[in-house]
Amino acid sequence: MLHERRRALHAHIVEAMEQHSAERVTEVASGVKGPPTGRQGPDQVEQLAHHALRGEVWEKVLLYCRQAGTKATARSANREAVAYFEQALSALTHLPESREMHEQAIDLRFDLRPALVPVGEMRQLFVYMREAERLAEALGDQRRLGRALIYMTRTFWETGDQELALETGQRAFAIANEIDDFSLQIMTHYSLGWVHSALGNYYQAIELYRKNVTLLTGNLSRERFGLTGLALVSSRLELSAALAELGEFGEGIAYGEEAMRIAEEVDHPFSRVHAYWGIGNLYLYKGDLPKAISMLERGLDLCQTWIILFLFPLVASVLGAAFALARRIAEALPLLEQAIEQAPAGRLRVYLPRWTIQLGEGYLLAGRIDAAMTEARRALTLTRDYKQRGSEAWALRLLGMIAAQQEPPAVELAEGHYRQAMAIAQELGMRPLLAHCHLGLGTLYARHGQREEARIELSTAIELYRAMEMTFWLPPAEAALVQVARR
Repeated sequence: MLHERRRALHAHIVEAMEQHSAERVTEVASGVKGPPTGRQGPDQVEQLAHHALRGEVWEKVLLYCRQAGTKATARSANREAVAYFEQALSALTHLPESREMHEQAIDLRFDLRPALVPVGEMRQLFVYMREAERLAEALGDQRRLGRALIYMTRTFWETGDQELALETGQRAFAIANEIDDFSLQIMTHYSLGWVHSALGNYYQAIELYRKNVTLLTGNLSRERFGLTGLALVSSRLELSAALAELGEFGEGIAYGEEAMRIAEEVDHPFSRVHAYWGIGNLYLYKGDLPKAISMLERGLDLCQTWIILFLFPLVASVLGAAFALARRIAEALPLLEQAIEQAPAGRLRVYLPRWTIQLGEGYLLAGRIDAAMTEARRALTLTRDYKQRGSEAWALRLLGMIAAQQEPPAVELAEGHYRQAMAIAQELGMRPLLAHCHLGLGTLYARHGQREEARIELSTAIELYRAMEMTFWLPPAEAALVQVARR
């Protein structure tokens, strides 16, 4: 069939489908008996998009492809959603220029974000957000400019450029407050919270996340506000992660479990995976390995079922760390290695320092000291390059552990690394890390006959562990202290 004939038939099919839908709506409204089919069937939008595209009915392509993309995003069919939204963007190039068309061009780029993030297409996302920023500035549209800046902030955060992320996020924050836009305020609180957490500014991050938790009540708790997951779920989980760094486990668990309850109730796959990761990570910090492993295994299964590539390495790394601490080394190392392997260049850089630390810890627990040293040194470089002071402290602690386990032990080197880690931990309020460093130093001193120094360090570690109810590490700390007292 000739192209023009085929195109005309597709266009007629669109008209016929629309007319049929309108007739059914009229039937229901007028009380005519029959099945209540006044709304489109499950595949009708997709069929309309298909025929409109092939019929080159560009206004209808824009309308139905955007609707189909939104439906696909809602059911986490992310690659399908990307294809529909990009077809809608292509349709705009065939339509006359107007302010409304430019606004739709921006909004379609925003629509693409929650579909691109789960599949890890961060580079393409960055291109779309830059384009949205330029279009919004040209229109003088402050609300859309604010949203573009928020998404840019997250992209800079994601790729490890925290200084630029902070600068861009503060611009968005100023716009959100200037125009008093509630949705923008929710988004900026969340995005700047991410940045502050990465920088190690945990108290500032907690303050921002708490604002969202306070604001998102009632029906608002089920809204996304431009995020990939539910805004309240994500805010509660990131709040619990920051609280875990400070050792505030009771409060963190309460926030995390409520986030998990909401995610499961709504049954949104991305939010559920995020929830299982968040609560699993918190239990790992606390040392409750059975609960951590249970949550994280559920999250990993969902990642694989729904092909949520963005969250897979996050969950895999934390689950691997939990397996390693539980001495399930054969299960731990493949997951820890996969987390880094599935973080291609230019994507997920913000997590790379932490994953590298966890891999180094896994190698150390497996007795592979040379491999652990390689990862620890790499992690320290990454944390400093990306200005991640909290993660830098964890990398220094790992270097201290490695030096202490070398043969012969490098006592002064180990002590130096522990002391550096402790200085950062004290400054940032990282009590769990501080307790681990005291335990490491106490164990080191005990092995080398420094009884008084060992007693002080081990007693401090025990006091901190008890205060935070980190009972997993109490027995070895208490046993080491008993041995020191007997000598």
